[in-house]
Amino acid sequence: MKSPVLGKNTSSAEVENISRHGIWLLVKGREYFLAYGDYPWFADAKLSEIHNVKLLRGKHLHWPDLDVDLELDSLSNEEQYPLLYKP
Repeated sequence: MKSPVLGKNTSSAEVENISRHGIWLLVKGREYFLAYGDYPWFADAKLSEIHNVKLLRGKHLHWPDLDVDLELDSLSNEEQYPLLYKP
């Protein structure tokens, strides 16, 4: 009996690009842009800290080096999460 061919792992999160405006994430096959104005924790972070992102339980993004946690749903449905960070 042959094992089924596995497809691309879509349960992970990865940083696709970092620009002077924000970061691009690819999570479960979908792209998200996190602007530094809305997510200031990433603005002064080291590249290695930004790239160290984990997807937990398929719905929770965690940056252990930065102590930042975001629910994936908050990136898809921003209108349901009106609270914003204010320095």
